Amino acid sequence: MNKGRLEAFSDGVLAVIITIMVLEMKSPHGTSLASLGSVIPVFLTYILSFVYIAIYWNNHHHLLHATQRVNGATLWANLHLLFWLSLVPFTTAWMGENHFDSWPVAVYGVVLLLAAVAYFVLTKTLISLHGRGSTLARSIGRDKKGKISIVIYAAAVPLAFVRSWIAGACYIVVAIMWLIPDPRIEKKVAESTEGNG
Repeated sequence: MNKGRLEAFSDGVLAVIITIMVLEMKSPHGTSLASLGSVIPVFLTYILSFVYIAIYWNNHHHLLHATQRVNGATLWANLHLLFWLSLVPFTTAWMGENHFDSWPVAVYGVVLLLAAVAYFVLTKTLISLHGRGSTLARSIGRDKKGKISIVIYAAAVPLAFVRSWIAGACYIVVAIMWLIPDPRIEKKVAESTEGNG
């Protein structure tokens, strides 16, 4: 099965997610710069969520670049990921509008956790399809960064009820970890192309 439709569909869904997030940001009612103060929490949450969607888009692109084909299990694993990412606009708005209160911050973390688990499942599904000796499997390796992210999210959710800013700091740490795409995929794909050339 060709991967082109899966990639195009995923790109479209992620573009819609970003559009919904920006539409959720309402302009302030006043005309002075001081009136912008009321939308700062929403704007900060939007920035974090935009960065997360950008990270997923970038890493998803790299993942599919190392992929030769997809199957039915891959399609469902990809839809599983997109489902959790589609909830990001809702949790973004809820967290921002409620000034980072515990429950919205925890639910935001649950969505990030389940999206990370879904991405992990997608990578394992693709590795299973391509085999342990494939370029994809070699480039993913043990996926330490993915596993560490899941652990941080899982710790951050209950921490939101202790101090919500600690959970928020955990989300920022994971985003920083993933901001630069893992160069292993590009390197392994380049090595594979040179070896076949």
